[in-house]
Amino acid sequence: MSDATESTGNSSEYGKSNPFPAPLLKKYNLNGVGSAKETIHAEISLEGSGLSYEAGDTLAVVPENAPDLIAAFLEATGLDGSQSVALDEETSIAFEEALRWKFDLRVVTKVVLTKYAKSGGLDELLEKCGDREWVKEYTWGRDWVDVVKDYPAPELDAQGYVEFLRPLAARLYSIASSIKAHPKEVHLTVGAVRYEAFGRSKKGVCSTYISDMWEVGDTAGVYFHHNKNFKLPEDGSLSIIMIGPGTGIAPFRAFVEERIATGASGKNWLFFGDQHEATDYLYQSEWEGYVASGNLEKVDVAFSRDQDEKVYVQDRMRENAAEIWRWIDAGGYFYVCGDASRMAKDVNQALIDIVGEHGGMDEAEAAAYVKQMQKEKRYGRDVY
Repeated sequence: MSDATESTGNSSEYGKSNPFPAPLLKKYNLNGVGSAKETIHAEISLEGSGLSYEAGDTLAVVPENAPDLIAAFLEATGLDGSQSVALDEETSIAFEEALRWKFDLRVVTKVVLTKYAKSGGLDELLEKCGDREWVKEYTWGRDWVDVVKDYPAPELDAQGYVEFLRPLAARLYSIASSIKAHPKEVHLTVGAVRYEAFGRSKKGVCSTYISDMWEVGDTAGVYFHHNKNFKLPEDGSLSIIMIGPGTGIAPFRAFVEERIATGASGKNWLFFGDQHEATDYLYQSEWEGYVASGNLEKVDVAFSRDQDEKVYVQDRMRENAAEIWRWIDAGGYFYVCGDASRMAKDVNQALIDIVGEHGGMDEAEAAAYVKQMQKEKRYGRDVY
């Protein structure tokens, strides 16, 4: 879509082509001391933007590259960051500033790697770029510092890099708030990505921009992306089941806040999973408060590392199979948010198995039933 203002129905001047400079109001780590994870809760102001959103939408955050990554890239290339480069016919800025704001130094794709090989006169690399499997294996976990170190191109100047590096794109995050509960604010739940690879510490561009660089009071460019296939039922009397392990919990915090704000009478059932209950139970006090107040019918949790045998959300689903079927059979909605590669597939299979066993269907019929739920938007997936 061309602009987020069109997709959300806002009349604001701000959108994808003109992100709103949003001030950060508050941020803190949701994980406890000793956790292997770092999950940031961020609260962002929309004051004066004219922007709005619905529960289930996503927020795009425009990041900047970290100073240590820029320094490592300049060292690897041997280039001077203060020299001027032309972004277009009218705009010239210092190379270091261009690297900070404009270009993706983290993601290496086949297309851009091929352009680098051609621009740098690197015949050996160019030949390897013709092998899709080699490129896939080589680029996994590597960034542009690694590439330049492995395949130096001393003849390539700063302007040469500007000509082929990918633009630094905004990253999308599931929104963790209802604007009805938090007027003129939007909240995020962001897992900071950090790892070691090829002898260097690596980090996610936007997740660590939010955790390490975006300070309270500072602004970052944001805009909304409407997700029409991940919405609460228009009929508030219908019940919902939410499966959200890890940062997949984000939109369900928004859903429950929205259901409370609109006085929806349907029941809410949450499944949450992570590594350890003591350190990784995100928004625990909120969920327990909602259960106590009757706004959340029940919460089923799966903490994979708290016992010898790992337990996941799909295991909790199977334990509650009969009741899940009763909710779905009565017109309830089913949602999943989080990891697409494994968790969402396992949850989908568990749902098919539950429908088959308790709905009296064979595998094909159950799979067709679940597909029909998706068509009717009774089964929402926000997976990544």
